Amino acid sequence: MLKIGSHVSFSSKGLLSAANEAAEYGSSSFMIYTGAPQNTRRKPMDTMFIEEGKAKMTATGVDEIVVHAPYIINLGSYKEHTYELAVNFLQEEINRTHEIGVRNIVLHPGAFTDMDAEYGIKRIAAGLEEVLAGVKETDVNIALETMAGKGTEMGRSFEEIAKIMELVPHNDRLKVCFDTCHTHDAGYDLINNLDGVLEDFDRIVGLDRITVVHVNDSKNPVGAGKDRHTPIGSGWIGFEALNRLVNHEKLQGRPFILETPWIGKDAKKQRPMYEVEIALLRGDLSGRFGSGFVEDVEKMHHFFEGQGIEARSYVLDTWAVLKNDAKARKADPREPLERMYDLITADGLFGEMSEEQINLRLIAFLAGKQVL
Repeated sequence: MLKIGSHVSFSSKGLLSAANEAAEYGSSSFMIYTGAPQNTRRKPMDTMFIEEGKAKMTATGVDEIVVHAPYIINLGSYKEHTYELAVNFLQEEINRTHEIGVRNIVLHPGAFTDMDAEYGIKRIAAGLEEVLAGVKETDVNIALETMAGKGTEMGRSFEEIAKIMELVPHNDRLKVCFDTCHTHDAGYDLINNLDGVLEDFDRIVGLDRITVVHVNDSKNPVGAGKDRHTPIGSGWIGFEALNRLVNHEKLQGRPFILETPWIGKDAKKQRPMYEVEIALLRGDLSGRFGSGFVEDVEKMHHFFEGQGIEARSYVLDTWAVLKNDAKARKADPREPLERMYDLITADGLFGEMSEEQINLRLIAFLAGKQVL
């Protein structure tokens, strides 16, 4: 069975609340932070309902999950206090990950800030060596995430990932988290040349190093270096390319984790699209949502055909205008999903249906008729 899920919260009841949330989406894997990703405040692990969470995971068929390291860790910093914090805090997070029984912690490699890329690679490698030396009693792997290339962040090319690993002695516990949005934004053509990209990765780093895959669409064209996620099918990569990747024979057995943003007009009422995204990538839309949901999506197809709108072209054309035409963007900054939602509600196609219900159907619509 495809191991697929999303980032879920590790809140007041720790692993139990995370497992319960994941189950709501139909997940067979999921990813957590062991605390807030923006700070170092952490609750003791014995208050995090670990055994209760594991029992829930067993009951729902989840046998592998992933931890993500906090964003504040920067092993590439030349500032000693920042670097030391990164090393010490990452070691602490690895020990917490080990206590949960998780094998892989995802890490943004780091940024070189005021230095240069060569410095960043050497600094990150030295940091990883120091971190691993201090957690020898654990079996946790560090999965370096492929990055988009914004600012001075490292890991923006397969070569940078490989070079970092090469500089770390005894690097068998260094793995990779392959992020689709980041890799696309870094300039790798997942849409037209997925096999070629995977072959390049295998030659430069090794496909066996990939232990986690982050599945996200992108708000920007290939090579933009921006790192802005969007729900599956509503971005430049598109459902078809992401579906091929998730089901590619060379990537099977890994956990696939969605980090797509919650959506909705009111920021305080935004909702995730994980449940429908998981069902679509698993090829089980009707099984998860039922025939009535599928009929609603068919109605959407008829509606947009009547408007002269072809989904994929509409999405790409809208993003292109928002990117390239400042005047048009200022006049109408709405993204493709919001524009489609507004067309549907203006027509009254689904009466009193909630925004979340309509958006779930829109994500299914954007995947194309082949999923119905």
